[in-house]
Amino acid sequence: SKTKYSLKSRANPVTKADIESENIIKNLIIKNFKEDSIISEESDTNIKDKKRVWLIDPLDGTVNYAHTFAHFAVSIGFVEGGDAKMGIIYDVMKDEFFHAIKGKGAYLNDKRIFVSDADNLRDSLLATGFAYDRAEKAEYYCSFYSAFLKRTHDIRRCGAASLDIAWVSCGRLDGYWEFNLKPWDVGAGKVILEEAGGKLTDFDMNLWGKNLEDIKLWGIEVLATNSKIHKEMFKIIKRIK
Repeated sequence: SKTKYSLKSRANPVTKADIESENIIKNLIIKNFKEDSIISEESDTNIKDKKRVWLIDPLDGTVNYAHTFAHFAVSIGFVEGGDAKMGIIYDVMKDEFFHAIKGKGAYLNDKRIFVSDADNLRDSLLATGFAYDRAEKAEYYCSFYSAFLKRTHDIRRCGAASLDIAWVSCGRLDGYWEFNLKPWDVGAGKVILEEAGGKLTDFDMNLWGKNLEDIKLWGIEVLATNSKIHKEMFKIIKRIK
């Protein structure tokens, strides 16, 4: 049966599992790293020290979870001095644990992972998502979808940003783009993707998250790829944007 949920906004639900998962993770961090800051989806931002920040999405893919669609994850990223240092993404239903520490490679469970070898859009499988303001901007968002659909092997819309980035990291997908994401959506995926050989920027090719002065704005636009098709995707985005 479907899971009960409440709405934070028209297209942004929250379930009991979101809250319980967040409480468990936050309590562990507070217990072991008392002076660190925490930015989480389901509670107010608590920035004590911008030098060390944890980015938490306790249940990425809440809509999927609420509808018993088995594609959702827990995502935890750690940023120090403005640089993503560690990321973990756990796919609960598949028992897949994506994790990386900067400089030490990216892994799926205990196996080292790398991005795909696809070097052109024609042979690439992409993914995207639609932001919570999709009702107001449906035609605009679909213009990007249409442009890529005409030039790629195919596109998937799975509903969990962290897993989309994780799947680019392990080669299941070749590229991913989305608007209006938040720090907790991409904090973990950034380091996993880069350690796997991929690239993550905004839609102006700026490297995401170079500093923490505007941490709440991190991830507004995300382009994540195997690095080989990054410029090709960027050119299409720039033409439409």
